[in-house]
Amino acid sequence: MAFKIITTKKFEKSAAKTSRWIEKEWSLKASLKFDKRIENVLDELAKNPTIGRISSRKDIRSLNVTRHNRIYFRVSEDQITILDLFETKTNPE
Repeated sequence: MAFKIITTKKFEKSAAKTSRWIEKEWSLKASLKFDKRIENVLDELAKNPTIGRISSRKDIRSLNVTRHNRIYFRVSEDQITILDLFETKTNPE
């Protein structure tokens, strides 16, 4: 059984911002590849909700999308809420 994926506005804004930055700095092709990578990771996550690692808060998990981008998510009974996309090169503070 695949879990339902729910995305938050924060995640959607972060993903769109990152995609626009990739397009500006690299190319449209690279941006589309990034978008497809997120889609593939979310599809895999829907099938395997326990992949990724547990964060400092036990109810939140994280998973690398790319070498420099990580998603944070919460798993409930039948759905996965994608909370945010975080660029790992950024200072967390």
